[in-house]
Amino acid sequence: MKILSTAAMRSVDRAAVEELGVPGVVLMENAALGVVEAALARVPSAESAAVFCGPGNNGGDGLAIARHLAVRGLRTWALVLTEGRGYTGDAAVQFEIARKMQGLGLELEDLDQTGELTVALERAAQADLVIDALFGTGLSRPLEGRFAELVAAINELPAPIIAVDLPSGLGGDHAEILGPHIEAEVTVTFAAPKIAHIFMPAASSAGEVVVSDLGIPDQLVERAEGDLFLLEPAHVAALLGPRQVDAHKGDFGHLLVVAGSAGKSGAAVLATQAAIRAGAGLVTAAVPEDVLPTFAAASIESMSVGLPVTSSGLGDPALAALRAAATEKSAVALGPGLGTAEATGETIRRFVLESGAPLALDADGLNAFAGRLELLAARKAPAVLTPHPGELGRLLGVETGEVTADRLGSVRAAAERSGSVVVLKGHLSVIAAPGEGVFVNPTGNPGMATGGSGDVLTGMIGALLGQGLDPIAAAQLGTFVHGLAGDLAAGDVGEVSLSAGDLLGRVPAAFEIVSGRRPFAGACKGREAEEPGETRAPE
Repeated sequence: MKILSTAAMRSVDRAAVEELGVPGVVLMENAALGVVEAALARVPSAESAAVFCGPGNNGGDGLAIARHLAVRGLRTWALVLTEGRGYTGDAAVQFEIARKMQGLGLELEDLDQTGELTVALERAAQADLVIDALFGTGLSRPLEGRFAELVAAINELPAPIIAVDLPSGLGGDHAEILGPHIEAEVTVTFAAPKIAHIFMPAASSAGEVVVSDLGIPDQLVERAEGDLFLLEPAHVAALLGPRQVDAHKGDFGHLLVVAGSAGKSGAAVLATQAAIRAGAGLVTAAVPEDVLPTFAAASIESMSVGLPVTSSGLGDPALAALRAAATEKSAVALGPGLGTAEATGETIRRFVLESGAPLALDADGLNAFAGRLELLAARKAPAVLTPHPGELGRLLGVETGEVTADRLGSVRAAAERSGSVVVLKGHLSVIAAPGEGVFVNPTGNPGMATGGSGDVLTGMIGALLGQGLDPIAAAQLGTFVHGLAGDLAAGDVGEVSLSAGDLLGRVPAAFEIVSGRRPFAGACKGREAEEPGETRAPE
């Protein structure tokens, strides 16, 4: 699903009106019905509602919502505040209809005329449901004056707040908080999510995000400007093809995992076991000789080869062993727990740059290219890099704070400079490929911020590369399933106690869900079953 800017969304609305001939007031009616359906599905016992209507089309949406709620039998107050701007166009049509409906279940109060915010809030305090239709996605500066006063007061009301398009006070194109704003339980937006619905900290104020249908073709959204996308279950499921009934292990690749060092054999075990769980036909792990016995005892389904270790790390003898081990392998997953000794870094660089196999590169594999990211662009085979913000900062030669302040820009830059697919891990991991845009992964939870979680992802992506998936598909599928496994684990053991082993143990169930053999609804921690036609952004 595309994530649109406010300008792109305006172009979609304009195309619906000018090219298809859909009247703007019809779009407004469709938007209103979407909000009403979502609101009453979540507060089915509501008998009364207060709808705060601001200036512009968002206020027009609110007036239409108030009418539809009144028609459905709710005692409804439409509380209008435009600060003298009044209404024009489609919003003016809605205002006139609401004015004429007074006494027919709808009570309209123009706060511009009465100036009685206190009285309006007293009425809203009696409501079972509050609708925020003050401002939409186009805001670009902080709310001030009576609007700032009003949103602060609305947040104190006892009833659940449903925001129309975006909580008032946030800007659709801004992940940061602009100023005073509504804290909504649910936000109903239209046609496609926007930046503020997806990215923190703004997304924390949007609550559950429902994308409602405006009654226009999806093609209008797909052709709108922008290259930012939210991964969806249907898209990810299409990347996972069925296995033929006469398949054998040779059909699913032979992955070489290069990982581990003294004290970090667990990294090699987790990456290797994850590769097996992600469907690799065969897995061979190349680990330092001094940890080989420990590794072999813990990973009985894989094969292994020892890498000679010197006092300075993995040197030329290890490189020779790696070259031999990589012969006829379908992919390589390299980096977890290898260490940062100078000789090890040089061996990693030489092996990675000469290898002709698809590569998943993580952890110390990435650290070997700190400040040398462009070297990876010379590789003959594709690569998927899976850094956390600190690792990406080292690759780009910038501070970690610069990466976290501009995650989208950083991941785009890394993809272009390395010629590789880059997965920037974290809350809502983002995936970039040169010339292919950025994909946002909605699965996962804070419990996955634990040692070994990244090793599991490395093994999974490596296994998918080994099965022949192209690098962007392997990154998308691996990251989505990895996060989904984390959500399943959190649902079972909680976020606090979640370990990488818990995550690994839920990978099979996550693949079953993505393949369609188990229902997706309810699989992600904190998510309820989804209604047909609804797409929810991450919490």
